Amino acid sequence: MNNSIALLSVTAISLGFIHTILGPDHYLPFIVLSEAKKWTLKKTMFITFICGLGHVLSSVVIGLIGIAVGISLTRLVNVESFRGNIAAWLFIAFGLIYMVISIRNLIKNRKHYHSHFHIGGESHSHEHDHHREHTHVHETDVVKTTPWILFLIFIFGPCEPLIPIVMYPAAENNIPGAILVSLLFSIVTIATMISIVLAFKMGFSRINLKPVEKYSNLFAGAMIFLSGIAIQFLGL
Repeated sequence: MNNSIALLSVTAISLGFIHTILGPDHYLPFIVLSEAKKWTLKKTMFITFICGLGHVLSSVVIGLIGIAVGISLTRLVNVESFRGNIAAWLFIAFGLIYMVISIRNLIKNRKHYHSHFHIGGESHSHEHDHHREHTHVHETDVVKTTPWILFLIFIFGPCEPLIPIVMYPAAENNIPGAILVSLLFSIVTIATMISIVLAFKMGFSRINLKPVEKYSNLFAGAMIFLSGIAIQFLGL
């Protein structure tokens, strides 16, 4: 391994870690949805891994294809920027729709108190929950499709720092070097995503969230919506 590839390898590792840490969209959706949907630790880690894999592979494939057909660095960066805009708006739309559905379900789940009067002056009251008596299968379908929606969004989500560091060895016709840099960046990115999600998942398991549990889906939708806002308007 020559000095330039060694330096690029260190750069790839550093960028993979930093760009993941600084991008809340890389881990926040998995953290909040895992709590809201009561995903097991195994399911949470699997979904995070698959989405992370789709996230990095889409950029790697686009980068390698671009290199193969001779697309310039500027055009590749523009492509990644365009994909980033799509991903941001998908996050915003997903979070907004999720919030609306959560608010609707909170209203449906609202308990009603009914009083009944009997002959002789006796009375009693009881709670009544309309939602539990009229649950529809469509809500279950929405829950089941959530991981696939996340995967689709992460496919569009670009790894913009990856393109410049891949272009250099490619320009030198060092394809093994380009593959090595891509691999290191991908491994570190996915590992960082999984580590952050795991840390929060383990931390939440030690906290009693029962008092706010009914608002967990609303909170999840709000966090995903804000993540999209941060990406689109703050450049995170």
